Formats: sequence, C-alpha cells, structure tokens
Amino acid sequence: MRALNPKRKRRKLGPKANPAPGNPLHAYLHAYTDWALAAGYSEHTMATRRAAVLRFIVWCDERSITRPVELTRPMLERYQRHLHQHRKSNGAPLSVMAQLGLLNAITAWCRWLVRQNHLLHNPAADLELPKKPKALPKTILTVQQVEAILNLSDVTTLLGLRNRAIMEVFYSSGIRRMELIGLKLYDLDIERGTLMVRMGKGRKDRFIPVGARACAWVDKYLVQVRPEIVTGYDDQTLFLDDFGQPMTVRFLGDLIRRHVEAGGITTPGACHVFRHAMATHMLENGADIRFIQAMLGHANLETTQIYTQVSMTKLKEIHSATHPARLERLKGVGKANPQDETNDAAAALLEALAQEDDEQE
Repeated sequence: MRALNPKRKRRKLGPKANPAPGNPLHAYLHAYTDWALAAGYSEHTMATRRAAVLRFIVWCDERSITRPVELTRPMLERYQRHLHQHRKSNGAPLSVMAQLGLLNAITAWCRWLVRQNHLLHNPAADLELPKKPKALPKTILTVQQVEAILNLSDVTTLLGLRNRAIMEVFYSSGIRRMELIGLKLYDLDIERGTLMVRMGKGRKDRFIPVGARACAWVDKYLVQVRPEIVTGYDDQTLFLDDFGQPMTVRFLGDLIRRHVEAGGITTPGACHVFRHAMATHMLENGADIRFIQAMLGHANLETTQIYTQVSMTKLKEIHSATHPARLERLKGVGKANPQDETNDAAAALLEALAQEDDEQE
C-alpha cells in the first residue's frame, strides 16, 4: 500500500474563458444555454454541453466559420474526423464515449438552431456517429481490496474520519459523485438506514437503503467532525470539504483518487469503483437484478442487465462443475435452473458501468 499524498494534483482546465471572443457563434450558444436551463435541463448537463460547443466554436473560428448557415454536414464530418485524430497531452486518443459526448452536444445545439429558424435543416441529423463500445469496466475491486482502501483513512483525525464516512456511503449505496455532493443533512435517516437521492441523473429522485456500518461512520462524522469544520453560512450540505464548504466534483474526485491510488489501484473515475464494487458484490451474494436497478437509479432494466455480469466467482464455480478438463466434479454445483435470473444473466457484460467510466474522463 502506498501512503496517502496530502497534496492534490492540479488538473489542467479546459479552454480559457471565452476563447475566440469575436466569433458571433457565441451569441447563439448563450441563447441556447438560456433556453435549455429555462426548459428544465440540469446545470450540470448544460455545463457539459456548453463546454463541448465552445470547443467546437474554437475549431470553427480557426476556419473563419462565423454563421449558423455555414454549418454543413461535410463541415461536421471534418470536425468528427478531427476529434478522432486528436491526441491528448499524454498522447492517448479521445475515447469513443468522449467523442460521442462532444458530437451529441453539437447535434443538440444544431437541433435548437433549426427550432429557432437559424437553420433550415439540421446538418447533424444524418451524421453517422461511432458506435458505443461494448467493454468491461476498467476496474472491479474485490471485497478485500475495498476493505483495504477503506482502512487507509486515519480515523483518528477529523478529515480522515470524514473520508472514511464518504467512502462507506459510496460503497454501501453505489451513488454517483454528483449525487453524493448534493446530499443534505435531512436526506440521510441514520435510524432507519435510508438515503434520499434528490435530482439524480435524469433529474429523478430515488429512495434507497444504506448499510448499518455506513450509517455508524456517518454518525461519527456528524457528531465529531462536521461541527468542527463547518464555517460561515451552513446550507445543510452533508459532507464538507477541508475548508468547511460544500464539496466540488473535482475536490471529491481528487480525494477519492488519492485513497484508491494509495491502495495500489490506478484507474480513471475513482468514485465509480465503489459503484462497480457494490453492484458486483451484491450480485455475488444473490441480490435480485431489479433491486440493483433501483439502487443504481437505472430507468431501464436492460441497462442493468447488460452490466450485471454474474461475478467471476460464480462463473468459476459453474466452469469447475461443468468443464470436462477438471480434477474432480463438484457435486450439486452448476445445475441449470430456468427460474434463476442470476444464472440467465451469467454471460452478460458490464457495458453500462464501462460507459459511465468513460463519462468520468
């Protein structure tokens, strides 16, 4: 295990504020953003889309494109090839999911331009987008690895106790990092062991259970830590940063990444490894797939079925019982049960979590 590094690495920010300031396309982007927020789109969604369109406007400005009527399908195809050929600072290409996110934002913006009569037709309507990859999540932790990471927190310190409580909630509930930083004091009922996730992905609420161990750590945090670090106006946010303020996505991501890396795990989307682990470990122990769906907040059961591969433990058990090249037959193991949905899902891949991994990059 590596020791925790208290120094946070500063990540490079995206494009500088208002790049290509003289390009008139900025006015259309601002109008689109205002319309979308008024129409009920979340601020997080629009911040992501705005950054994607802003990147596109910079590319357009370099080619003297300044009017919506100049946005044509061949030009968008050129931009698509540009994204495909782009290399990040480390030399790696943009992932397919990253390319899709950038292109989907452009498609939505063009659709709005048509709706507002700035364009006669949507040049992105027939754009042939790359297919979503079918891949496993980059990292699935074992129970022992999760426990080792949790135990890295120095719970004799205020911030160490807070960090342990945060990771326990992540592992117990499987919520996303945006959902965790939005939790309020009244969202967690320690006595009942329940958690209300308000305005999660898709602007949907959900009511889920939280384990007794996670509740116990949060109770310690509320009694011993939060009163000591809270400063200024208290808006009832559950977890606070080192300065007593509500956490940002970047602060939380860096915090969990340091703990995961100290446990010997290097992976993008550190907060999501607990989400992966929660779903996989509960499936290993026989949890119904519909319960996992409710915990993760998936609107479609098929999304959960795709990524809920029966764990390698179960697959190895069936393999040992049925494969002819074995040392000895295991009695009573691996028999087919048509009523068992877990066995039916045994060959399904963990695609949905892999896609969420790519969204974190």
